[in-house]
Amino acid sequence: MGGGSGGHVTPVVAVLKEIRAQKPRAELRFWCDTKFAPQAKATVAAFDPTILIHTIVAGKFRRYHHLTVFQQLTWPSLVLQNLRDAVFVVVGFIQSFFKLIIWRPDVVFTKGGYVCLPVGLAARILHIPLVIHDSDAHPGLTNRVLSKWATAIGTGAPLEYYSYPVEKTKYVGIPIAAEFRPFSTSDQKAAKREWGIEATRPLIVVTGGGLGATRINEVVAKTLHSLQQLGSVVLVAGAGQYDELRSLMPADSEHFQLYPFVTNMHSLLGAADVVVTRAGATTILELAALEKPTILIPNAKLTGGHQLKNAAVYEQAKAVTVLDEDLLLNDPTLLAKEIARLFSESTETKAMAHRFQSFSKPDAAKDMAAMILRAQRS
Repeated sequence: MGGGSGGHVTPVVAVLKEIRAQKPRAELRFWCDTKFAPQAKATVAAFDPTILIHTIVAGKFRRYHHLTVFQQLTWPSLVLQNLRDAVFVVVGFIQSFFKLIIWRPDVVFTKGGYVCLPVGLAARILHIPLVIHDSDAHPGLTNRVLSKWATAIGTGAPLEYYSYPVEKTKYVGIPIAAEFRPFSTSDQKAAKREWGIEATRPLIVVTGGGLGATRINEVVAKTLHSLQQLGSVVLVAGAGQYDELRSLMPADSEHFQLYPFVTNMHSLLGAADVVVTRAGATTILELAALEKPTILIPNAKLTGGHQLKNAAVYEQAKAVTVLDEDLLLNDPTLLAKEIARLFSESTETKAMAHRFQSFSKPDAAKDMAAMILRAQRS
């Protein structure tokens, strides 16, 4: 199970594929937060529409990296939201407890996100083996809590970024679909044609992840003319802002396309010549596997600054370029300037993408599936 965003769901699907390959008769179910169920159902159904999707009420403990503890404790609406969501966690735990009693799985695998907390706690109470995976270089609160009782832990970054017990933790990378692999020139042109994009022009793909990124969308909207002078543009805006942007931006053509959400993301990213995205751990490793020149715009406000820490790992290795969101909002032209630089310095850009590809771990899904199956037998 995992949160509803693509960064949690797509790795689970990759692991489910490996489990199904090794255990064709295994009964698989996916649980997620009620809020993100439609997106999760679409992603899981693309793999196997027969997998049952269960929803759990869950609460989120809101903490913001750009605010001090005192500021957060004296923000009335934030405190009230956290108190309300604490009740949701209790409700989710009760739901999970009885669902697990009825189904009684051999093992529970949690990918991360606040929805995993009530399920993981219920699995602990019922003595069901629990396996967790942590993608981010900064461990999330849910995984830090559940790690105390986990049978096995897989990580997306090297172990020095975590404080989990070494004896039950393994650096496996982030499970991604096998379709995420380097595209040849002919593969890339074919993918562009598949998306109705002119095959001979460079393609810039901008995505804020499955939930979109309002600030990145706004920058693209303001600078679309400059971006289109560099190449064709595809913007995956997220469902929340899609209708607004659709009314403001040009109609889809072979030079510009706008989507709320994309299920076959490997094909779109494979078609790209440069990708602009947030610094979610799963998206980063998918792009590394594709060997794509990448510009990361981390969200600095998220809990623990985990996107900043994710981006720093790859920036230090000169595998990506990173733009500061605040600077970008003050001067939106920085995005087009950085893309132009990547296109003009083609030799260094290819070297950067090659360094990026060295971080990919193609056996991550297989290794994670093996950990889950071993936990079942332990």
